Amino acid sequence: MKAVLQKAFGTIVNKKNQPLGEHLIAEFWGVKIEEDMAKIEKILSEAARRTDSMPLEVVSHKFSPQGFSAVILLAESHIALHYWPEEEYLAVDIFTCGKRTDPQKGLEYLKEQFQPKKIEIQKINRGKLLS
Repeated sequence: MKAVLQKAFGTIVNKKNQPLGEHLIAEFWGVKIEEDMAKIEKILSEAARRTDSMPLEVVSHKFSPQGFSAVILLAESHIALHYWPEEEYLAVDIFTCGKRTDPQKGLEYLKEQFQPKKIEIQKINRGKLLS
């Protein structure tokens, strides 16, 4: 596979084949969130601080009649939230790269803030060749 990728895309930059980033995908079930976008943006900013990442920009959109999407762009990648109040469901996406960042700390903070009744988490190491 590595040879196929090299032929198709040229030299593979990640020569040590170590993950370049960690991607946490979390499903928060049983959440009831006040759809105050200024508050949501502050929560995203604090989650970014807790991951030891550098925030670049926050964008959010409140849907009518309900629900929202909010993303904070980081120098090290992003944190995104997508909320379906009719399902009491929040999709959480935290992707950070770099040796000093810790996406788990951001996830723990989001758990504290939104207090889901059930959580499912997937962890993906990004930027590592699988074979």
